[in-house]
Amino acid sequence: MLRKIIFITITTIILGIALYFTFLYYFTYSEGDRTGDLIKFSHKGYIFKTYEGEISKGIIGVQLFKFSVLDSDKKVIEALNKAQGKYVKVHYIERIKTFPWWGDTTYFVTQVQEEKSPIIR
Repeated sequence: MLRKIIFITITTIILGIALYFTFLYYFTYSEGDRTGDLIKFSHKGYIFKTYEGEISKGIIGVQLFKFSVLDSDKKVIEALNKAQGKYVKVHYIERIKTFPWWGDTTYFVTQVQEEKSPIIR
């Protein structure tokens, strides 16, 4: 009887943790597009190396959009590396929570394309 209770308790805890991680991974709070100058894109971290970036949305750079990129999105990482210093449009999803191995922000870029800047340079 005690073995059965312990087995059911452990199984319930494992299933609960699995459902929690599944929910956080697949559920998105919002999604959309942002445009601006890609001013920073780096691979950083002490224990967990994550890809982080910033887009300047204002003329003087006071409005920043900070984002992360999952390690599995190799095409996005490559496109962002090539687009540093250029005007870009990014498509993102926002999660309600993140983990240290995913990134520093709750915004995750999933697509990138270079755009023509509306400011004459």
